[in-house]
Amino acid sequence: MKFRTLMIIKAAVRLILEVPILLATKFFYGLFGMELGAVGVFAAREYGASLLGNFLLTYFGRFAQDTKARRALIMGMTLYNAIGFIVTLITVLSGEMNILGWGPVAIYLFFALGFGYFLIKPPKP
Repeated sequence: MKFRTLMIIKAAVRLILEVPILLATKFFYGLFGMELGAVGVFAAREYGASLLGNFLLTYFGRFAQDTKARRALIMGMTLYNAIGFIVTLITVLSGEMNILGWGPVAIYLFFALGFGYFLIKPPKP
């Protein structure tokens, strides 16, 4: 897979997820079997806001040339998705999320491996 393709897929996934997290927070998390109080809604909306930033980084960064900035973007995305994978996996395995929680686990794993690949084999400009 090309770096640009991975960035576009990441941007699309983030755009699709950020809207319901920001606008229909309780309903969206309810699909995963989670009930949120006021603090949970606040934290979830903060996460939705971070997804907007994530979307902008990946969408506008898709044409980044082989520079230190692109390398930093790849390292940041690898770390972000690896941590997201671990945290979400623990949450699903602990029973805090229903079976739909495996979807985000798979998404985080896909992007952690995808961006991790480009850490090992830097993309060509």
